[in-house]
Amino acid sequence: MSDSSSKALLPDGLRDALPPDAAHEAAIIERLMQVVGSRGYERVEPPLVEFEDSLLDGAGQDVALATFRLMDPVSQRMMGVRADMTPQVARIAATRLANAPRPLRLAYAGPVLRVRGDQLRPERQFNEVGVELFGTEQAEADIEIVSLAANALMAIGVTDLSIDLNVPTLTPMVCDAVGMDDATAERARLALDRKDAAGVAALEGEAARILGGLLDAAGPMDSALAALSVLDLPEAARVECQRLEEVSRRISDSVPNLALTIDPVENRGFEYHTGLSFTFFAQGVRGSLGRGGRYIASIGAEPAIGFTLFLDSIARAVPPLEEIKKIYIPFGTAAKSGADLRDAGWVTLAGLSAEEDSATSARQQGCTHILADGEPVALSDN
Repeated sequence: MSDSSSKALLPDGLRDALPPDAAHEAAIIERLMQVVGSRGYERVEPPLVEFEDSLLDGAGQDVALATFRLMDPVSQRMMGVRADMTPQVARIAATRLANAPRPLRLAYAGPVLRVRGDQLRPERQFNEVGVELFGTEQAEADIEIVSLAANALMAIGVTDLSIDLNVPTLTPMVCDAVGMDDATAERARLALDRKDAAGVAALEGEAARILGGLLDAAGPMDSALAALSVLDLPEAARVECQRLEEVSRRISDSVPNLALTIDPVENRGFEYHTGLSFTFFAQGVRGSLGRGGRYIASIGAEPAIGFTLFLDSIARAVPPLEEIKKIYIPFGTAAKSGADLRDAGWVTLAGLSAEEDSATSARQQGCTHILADGEPVALSDN
């Protein structure tokens, strides 16, 4: 392997974004931020790196194992590179914006870095776009957040969009209500994560009956809600299921083209969530497009709900947002001609030296048109 080739190698899960992919993703980010901004979510920009005692506080504890750490040579304190922007935005809401009126709506976009990827998302660095809504426990906030995420994805061209709604607090509620010890509760959670019906049945008694019923309820919204309605659940779990029904039906009415499924025992990836949680998918696209849910902001124990969208998956799900009109301007053309074309929405590429065949150069440079006799002329494929 040559020296130049070895220098081009990147660590697993990291990549160079090349043309036109980098521009495609940037355009998606800009459009998504326009959509969430139109709903009153104001942008914040937390730093890429911060002290680990704040970065990994509260909700950040659940991404601690995914966080790169380094020593700050200035303060001699440990810092972390963010693996998720949600804990940072929660910190901003609880400190810098502690006196801002509630409900508080914030939006963000930027890169994150993780120690390792997984089977569905091997990428370790990718861009996130998200929103957080602080200071309210109302079901209307749940509906606003989920509907906004769905509408934003549809606005950029995602088709065949579906959402899986979850309530990760149901399993611990049932385990507590039946007096399950910690070791048995962990065994139950692992069985539910694996969708292991035999493992759940082995718990026996009331726990097996209720948790087995929750496991069997997973599926399309209507059938799942019907199955949940006949289960003999502890009171706290019953209240959560009633809220789930209200929210899911209102989301279905608000976004009728959204396919809705419910999995009441799904917990993986929702370790810090305290209520309704959700994941977005698109048919034929590897990995989830985004996820979110209810949580408690670390400082001040403020209720919050939000979502995070993953740009690497979304970029695979949508075509370029608009066709780029790229025109070649032969060498020696007056500068004003290029300026006029750019004002009209063209991307211009100027020839840098005299050449016999400007059309060939234009095609090699990826142009769709060439300026000839002062007018744009479409280039043939030949």
